[in-house]
Parts: sequence; structure tokens; C-alpha cells
Amino acid sequence: MTHNPPTRDEARRRTPLFGYGSWPEARRIAEVLRTETVGGALLLVATALALVWANLPGDTYESVRQFHFGPEALHLDLSVEHWAADGLLAIFFFIAGLELKREFVAGDLRNPRAAALPIAAAVGGMAVPAGVYVLVNSLGDGPEGALSGWAIPTATDIAFALGVLAVIGSHLPSGLRTFLLTLAVVDDLLAITVIAIFYTDDLAPLPLLLALVPLALFAFAVQKRVRSPWLLIPLALLTWGLVHASGVHATVAGVLLGLSVPVLRSDAAGGPDAGPGLAEHFEHVWRPLSAGFAVPVFALFAAGVAIEGASGFVDALGDPVALGVILGLVVGKPIGIVLTTFLMAKLTSAELDEQLSWVDVVGVGILAGMGFTVSLLIGSLAFGEGTEAGQHVTLGVLLGSTVAALLAAALLSSRNRTYRRIEEAERVDADADGIPDVYQRGWSGERD
Repeated sequence: MTHNPPTRDEARRRTPLFGYGSWPEARRIAEVLRTETVGGALLLVATALALVWANLPGDTYESVRQFHFGPEALHLDLSVEHWAADGLLAIFFFIAGLELKREFVAGDLRNPRAAALPIAAAVGGMAVPAGVYVLVNSLGDGPEGALSGWAIPTATDIAFALGVLAVIGSHLPSGLRTFLLTLAVVDDLLAITVIAIFYTDDLAPLPLLLALVPLALFAFAVQKRVRSPWLLIPLALLTWGLVHASGVHATVAGVLLGLSVPVLRSDAAGGPDAGPGLAEHFEHVWRPLSAGFAVPVFALFAAGVAIEGASGFVDALGDPVALGVILGLVVGKPIGIVLTTFLMAKLTSAELDEQLSWVDVVGVGILAGMGFTVSLLIGSLAFGEGTEAGQHVTLGVLLGSTVAALLAAALLSSRNRTYRRIEEAERVDADADGIPDVYQRGWSGERD
């Protein structure tokens, strides 16, 4: 069946949701997915190792996790678990800051209309799971202070979610994958904002103000396109140390440093068309360290939970804290994301791309329920290290993320087979210029 492309005026009036997007962005997302697939596999290995180690006879896991080291005079005599959460995750959030800035400055989301959707979906995908958690713990007989964990099921784990998507979603439209990546980055950064505002107990204003000095020097240096690690790393470490001393979670420093890095090349260096800018350079340098070391080590010392037999497992799941986390991730996340996306489509000129079905959006919403890294981080801040409630949070995050992954894999792998058949039927191949037709004709064919 033939289908004429829309006129320019028609294309202007409607904003397709989750279309193919641009070819450069599609290639970049594919590269990110390859990196995060490896990172997700390492994260899975680290999580399994943590669970096995924590349940071995003896107390070696807790002994190592609670071992303290660092200069006490600088308030950095921290446990291994604390160093992993505050130190290594700062690298993870530095990458998140770079990624978000690049999307909004040079990516497909530099168009405000396109950017509005993942931002709104991220907000909806945080508000509903938080509400589910609060509802469960208000109705249940949870421990004292249980409501302080309301933010635990709000964040999506980038490495796990993109790793699963890379394995099962190779033929899904790139716009859908871009949406998940941006959604995950945005809600992780919103979660860090929540941490800075709601999980900062004792704020020391002076170190926070002093942190602005090395941060400003770092920003000035990168704006001048300075790449020397001998200058930038000391400035970044000083910023991190002062933010940590202020009482604000130190990972906030990573986000701020990432957002300060320029995305486009300067005019003197040839302008935006002269190749990758400094943000992309830093992303290539630091993403492997984040995905291959920082996040897996954090998981190793955050995911270990001792399960005392089947009865202990059942008792833990009966805790409203664990139940609220599981339901927030598995039920709240997809409802919040799909409902917000549906409302955006109804209340604006946006409409679902012609090749997509709402079941695809549901699949991505379920996949976004894989809340691991930041969820564990918020759980430790809400309930403390080594507490019973903290152990139940860890179990809830692990179980909820696993259920979300399995459900999303079952749904999206079926949709992936559908899109593979569509591509084969339409012979979506690259022309002589190496760019597939779907990225050049500016429209999508009929939905199958």
C-alpha cells in the first residue's frame, strides 16, 4: 500500500513521538548501547557476587564493606561502601551530566517540543512510584521512619535498562531507545536533586560556597577547551571534597562538573561541524571507567544482603518498605511514564509515530522500572548502612528490578521481532551514502 509523505505544513503541525530521529543520533545511541551492554553484564556479575559473598559463613563481606580509610582531618575517613557510593558514583553522574547536556544542546532533544516528552515522562515516572510507596507504607505496619524512603523507587538504572534494551531491542526504532536513554538520565538527575534537597541533614554553607571556586575554575578551563588531566582532575577532586564536606551528597559535584563541559566545538576549532566536542571526548574517556568499574564496584558493596532462609525472605517481603519499593518499580514506574506520555499526546500536537504502538511505550515504561544504582543509594541515605530496613530495601530493589526486566524482555522481544519483519519487508537498507532510507525521507511508513 502506498503512502505519500506528509507536506511540510502537516509535518510542522504534528510532532511524532518516538520516530527514527536523525542518523547521527541513531549511531550515537547504538554506540552508547554497546558500552552499556558490557557495563550491564559487569553490573550483573557484581550483584551476583555481592549476594553470594554476603551469604557466605563468617562476616567477611560486612567487615570489608565497613572498613574505614581516608584522611580524618578532611572528614574523609569513610567506609568502603561510603567511598563507593560517594566517590565512584560521582563518575557515573559526571557521565550523566555530560549525556544530558549533549542531548539538549546537540542531540535530537535540542528541539523544545522533543525535549518536553522525556522530561514530563521522567517527572511522571518519579511521582507515581513515590505515591505508590507512600500509599503502601501508610496502609501497612512499616518500621518507624518508613516514609523517608519515598524516593527509592523513583530512579531508572541506566546500565541495566540500556543493557537489556541493547540485547532485546536491536530493531526497535531509535527514537524509542533515545527516549529511554534520556528518560533514565533525566530521572537520575532529578533523583540527585531530590537527594540534595531531602536527604541533606546537616548543611555546612561555607564548604558549599568554597566549592564554587574550583567548580568555576574547572568550567573556565573546559570552556577554553583545556583537556589536561593534571589541571582538571585536581579541580574536580577539590570540588567533590568540598561538596562532600558541606553535607550535600558528593555525587551532586559530578553532575555539576558534567554540565559545565561544552558540547560544541568553538568557532576557532571549526565550529559545530568540525567533529566531536569536549563533552563527547570526555564521555569516550570516562564512560568505560564508569560502566566497567565505578558502577560495578558500587553494586558489589551495595547489593549484598544476607537472607536467612526462606522464612527470612518471606518476612522481608512482608515489610511494607520492601513491598512499596517492588510495587513502585514494577507498577508505579510504567503507569507514571505511560500515563504522562498519553496525556502529552492528547494535550499537545504530539502523536505516536505511525510505525509504533502504545504497547511499545508500555514496554519501555516497564523497562524503566529497573531501578538499581540510584535506588540503592537513596535507600542507604534514607535508612542508614547495615540496618534491617536498609536490607529490606536492597532486597526490594533487586526483586523489583528483576521482575521489571523479565516483563519488559518478554514484551519488547516480541515487538522487536515485529519491527524486524517490517524492516525486512520494506528492505530498509543503506544507500550508497551509508544512511538508511528511514533517516532521510522524514516520515514513517504504515504501522504493521
